[in-house]
Amino acid sequence: MDTLINAVVGLHILGIAALLGGCVTRLKVMGGGTGAARFVPGMLYGAATMLVTGVTLVGLLHADGEHTNNVKLGVKPAVLVVVLGLVHAKRDEERIDPVTFAAVGALTAANVFIAVLWT
Repeated sequence: MDTLINAVVGLHILGIAALLGGCVTRLKVMGGGTGAARFVPGMLYGAATMLVTGVTLVGLLHADGEHTNNVKLGVKPAVLVVVLGLVHAKRDEERIDPVTFAAVGALTAANVFIAVLWT
């Protein structure tokens, strides 16, 4: 069971990397003046991967008899659903509001810090 849980954690981290990496690379393009704020497809796939693997992890942890913090497990998906909704709603637009783009990056980073620091 530990191997399966670790594999799903690895996939969860790949989802985080796709979402946060998409934000960082677009920020570089925006800062250079060569492009506009927009969500790339990898960001949508990363957010969806995070949601699916996160729910899977909770199920696996409960099946393994681990104690989980249910408040944390309520806050993290709520933040992620907001991120997923924003990315999905604006995925086809060539230019989006930089504030919306920054909110997705900030909420993603906040979700990472919630995962790591909230014990």
